[in-house]
Amino acid sequence: MSCAACGHANPGDSTFCEACGARLERTCASCGAPASTGARFCRKCGAPFEGASPETPQPAPSLRAERTPLAYTPRHLADKILTQRSALEGERKQVTVLFADVKGSMELAEQLGADEWHTVLDRFFEVLTEGVHRFEGTVCRRT
Repeated sequence: MSCAACGHANPGDSTFCEACGARLERTCASCGAPASTGARFCRKCGAPFEGASPETPQPAPSLRAERTPLAYTPRHLADKILTQRSALEGERKQVTVLFADVKGSMELAEQLGADEWHTVLDRFFEVLTEGVHRFEGTVCRRT
């Protein structure tokens, strides 16, 4: 795997460049989507990567697949997180945690129905997430 930063040829299982330490990113030959080092199939189009067995069944698409942190984290923040060595190694820092509850949510859900309630909650999470991203925060989980 060739490093995009310095051009050094690294072994195929490398995550970081042996010469400059830059994060190595593999891309799908079919659609060009970025892929993690250990991935056997593309997360965007499902194409197998080199060495994946064609007989291996592909997982059924998940309804929650679009809710991975990368799906709702702006690309510039995801890139910043992934390129900072401290994000991978860990660090001590002060954090703010937001827990939110919708008062009367069960009654509202009953009145609206499942599909409409899901739409309301998605918008609710969207508004909260915009505020978090405004201050360069990240969302770990939406439930």
